[in-house]
Amino acid sequence: METDVVTLDRVHRRFGAGDGAVTALHEVTLGFAAGTFTAVMGPSGSGKSTLLQCAAGLDRPTGGTVTVAGTDLSTLSETGLTLLRRDRIGFVFQSFNLLSSLTAEQNVALPLRLAGRRPSRQEIRAVLDAVGLGDRGRHRPAELSGGQQQRVAIARALVTRPAVLFADEPTGALDSATGREVLRLLRSMVDGAGRQTVVMVTHDPLAASYADRVVFLADGRVAGELHHPTAQAVAARMTELETVPC
Repeated sequence: METDVVTLDRVHRRFGAGDGAVTALHEVTLGFAAGTFTAVMGPSGSGKSTLLQCAAGLDRPTGGTVTVAGTDLSTLSETGLTLLRRDRIGFVFQSFNLLSSLTAEQNVALPLRLAGRRPSRQEIRAVLDAVGLGDRGRHRPAELSGGQQQRVAIARALVTRPAVLFADEPTGALDSATGREVLRLLRSMVDGAGRQTVVMVTHDPLAASYADRVVFLADGRVAGELHHPTAQAVAARMTELETVPC
């Protein structure tokens, strides 16, 4: 039986107070197993981004618990949470968040240098090789295509060998062909020897079809799951969610 790398147990997230308070997540319980690829989908305002931020330790839930790689995040100080995010969690975002003045190699090495390590060029080259950019290490972001920049961002997220990689709309800024290249890369990371765990928020049914499982949210609650998804099945489920009256 697969072990969950990330678990959310009755996670609740409320913003504000009094009559103006908004509940973004309602008692959400989910697990993300090791070596699996999960897509999270839902209509606008469904709680997708809040779920990702709570699961990744970027935001603290109002109630419930989040556990990553066996550690209950609620037991950590802010410093402890920062260290866990740095060492055990990888992030990839829609905007690549690369430093324009640094080369691809330097961008990838940055998390290790911030942790006080001095990685070897061979170590960094190996990660760039893994995302198909071993020959682009000396290039700066402006000299790379959008897809290549996102591959550098993925390499940077993987260099610490995280327990889980969170991706927030990783293909949102890419054209369809380049987006598919990035999705195939994420898929290969899950299927490869390292069996990386990936959790991706997306609005795109085609992107979700690369996952093993799609979790649907609506109004801050889990509204169902789809295993072995196809783009058509995901699109149909999303249409159902978006047409349900509030």
